[in-house]
Amino acid sequence: MALVFFPDLRLNMELSGPESAAPVVLLHGLGTHLRLWDGVVARLPRHRILRLDMRGHGLSDVPQGPYAMGALIHDVERVMAQVGLRDAVVVGHSVGGMIAQGLAVKRLDLVRGMVLCNTAARIGIASQWQARIDAVRAGGMEGIADATMARWSGRNWRDLPDLAQRRAMLLATPPEGWMGVAAAIAGTDFYTPTAGLTLPTLAIAGISDGATPPDLVKETADLILGSRFQLIRGAGHLPMLDQPDSYATALSAFLESIGHV
Repeated sequence: MALVFFPDLRLNMELSGPESAAPVVLLHGLGTHLRLWDGVVARLPRHRILRLDMRGHGLSDVPQGPYAMGALIHDVERVMAQVGLRDAVVVGHSVGGMIAQGLAVKRLDLVRGMVLCNTAARIGIASQWQARIDAVRAGGMEGIADATMARWSGRNWRDLPDLAQRRAMLLATPPEGWMGVAAAIAGTDFYTPTAGLTLPTLAIAGISDGATPPDLVKETADLILGSRFQLIRGAGHLPMLDQPDSYATALSAFLESIGHV
């Protein structure tokens, strides 16, 4: 891992895999960090993989919020420029999928294809996000932990074998960073710009996801001409943790189908 320095902030990133291999960019979701993708990286040894902690998360800087979606998109854009990646397949989870959509609309030269994982063109409504922001402001990350675990994994979330690790990942998120990104999600509606995209796209949903239900993910996939949709059974909002083999198989098959190997 390495810190990339910009005039306004530092972003933590990791670049792995053969330098000459086809590039893949992995963008994590709200309340997680780049380690979310460990299992995916291990299963994609033939690709050049960039992953980063978005602002306010992981080891990246935590500027004062609220953040704008345009700033989150620009962060990815300039990290890709810093390491010399273009024509990449961008895999975005949750808010990372919103960032992927925005990046494709803005810089199609950087994005050859997308994998939109447990995400949508619009996620929730402003009042929902404001209520969660207020809860974090009042009680820290602990104030939303149980509700988040339930949305991510369904009614049996307490039985997850790795519950402690998932909860720790959420609780390690700086409250200011979580609130900043939540505000960006609340203010974003990509239905119209995403409907203008025609690049190769795979949308992935988890059948037990209460944060971005399968119907919402499919609705976004249907906006993009020629997109594909895949439902992963036995998975919630974090299919790369719930069903890592199925997730990696779906991702690898898509990459091979578009010749991105």
